[in-house]
Amino acid sequence: MLAADALVAEVMQLLATTFADHKQGLEGQWHRGEEVATEDLRKALQQYRSFFDRLLST
Repeated sequence: MLAADALVAEVMQLLATTFADHKQGLEGQWHRGEEVATEDLRKALQQYRSFFDRLLST
């Protein structure tokens, strides 16, 4: 059971880090005054929605 708990915690941490890195990249573009493509924003929102849908379905 402890191994399963550790695996779940590791995967959740990896997902959180991935989302945080992606968010920082988009925010960095905005702060530098760069245009962020609508398609990039759309994909980010789809990823968040998919992630939350999977969390809520368990």
